[in-house]
Amino acid sequence: MLLGSHSLVRVYFDTQHLYYLPQYLPVAQKLTNAGVECIFVLYPEEGFDELKKSELDKAGMAYHFLDSPKNAHLFYQQNEADWIFFGNPPQFCKSEKARIKARLALVLHGIGPKAIYYTASEFPFDVRFVEGQQRLQRLQEKFPESGFVDTGYAKLDPLFDGTPASICLRELGLSPDKPTVLYAPTFYPSSIEKFDESLPQLLGDYNVLIKPHYFSLTKERYEGQRVLFKKWATHANVHIAGVEDYNLIPFMQISDVMLSDASSAIFEYAALNKPVVWCDFYQTRWSYRGILKFRLEKRLDPDLQMFHDLCTRATLPKQVPAAIESALNNPEKLESQRLQITQDMVGATDGQCSERIKDYILANS
Repeated sequence: MLLGSHSLVRVYFDTQHLYYLPQYLPVAQKLTNAGVECIFVLYPEEGFDELKKSELDKAGMAYHFLDSPKNAHLFYQQNEADWIFFGNPPQFCKSEKARIKARLALVLHGIGPKAIYYTASEFPFDVRFVEGQQRLQRLQEKFPESGFVDTGYAKLDPLFDGTPASICLRELGLSPDKPTVLYAPTFYPSSIEKFDESLPQLLGDYNVLIKPHYFSLTKERYEGQRVLFKKWATHANVHIAGVEDYNLIPFMQISDVMLSDASSAIFEYAALNKPVVWCDFYQTRWSYRGILKFRLEKRLDPDLQMFHDLCTRATLPKQVPAAIESALNNPEKLESQRLQITQDMVGATDGQCSERIKDYILANS
């Protein structure tokens, strides 16, 4: 589509990892429908390149592979676009931004309680699309020279725009007659190792959908977590999502309660006004313990304290079954807190977040 006298608008989506796709695709689909040329810039990830290509082919999206994110600035200098979307700060330095004619936008890959949520804006993006008025205000205070627009979190649009779930319990070998727990831990600091092999028995009354973080499934450092996943997967009440199940949204749709730790998934799930159980116990490296605990505190943002208001809390693995039972039997208990924190930390849940981003891009291209 031609906008007035301007030529076709081109937008790149800088996709450092497979799990950026759920954040980008709702926006890219809106832009494509409006006549914008959308191209996904991909980087080699051993074992996952075919999956990325397959997913983008299904979505009807163009893509281009580069050898490394560190060389992205050269590609963007030589291949002009109106906008480039990032899911994290780019791996080129601020001075190289001036050589790129396109404007740079940030749609951060998560909305969780890690410090990166705020420090990502140290890079001088032309605009950052943010989630909720409280986060907008805090970012504006920290970075008064930067541009922020509260659009809500586009990743969640399929939860609110009528998109049906793409999976069902029976297909996963689970019982439709049991309540379903979605365990969505982060990779670090994580609760995974604290559960040891007993998790399936601990939650024997429930279906247990386990959706590991992408890094838990791919990084050499987390091999111990994968050993546990394989043991848990032998139990009839457990389904472990693979790396091909990179999108959390379908699992959110078919579950009744979430179990998580220091993950942004807690904010995402609470936006559905479903109960969450917070595993406030973590496996930490020796370099984050004792007198070095400040490193963990630096990694986690004070936003983590909101989990006290948002979730039913468990401080030990053995407390989890009772916490889940309480959350399921009294889903209204923390409803007002969920609604308020969703408004502050997630923003609009009307299924129109990607529409607002699309409108901004068209108006500023």
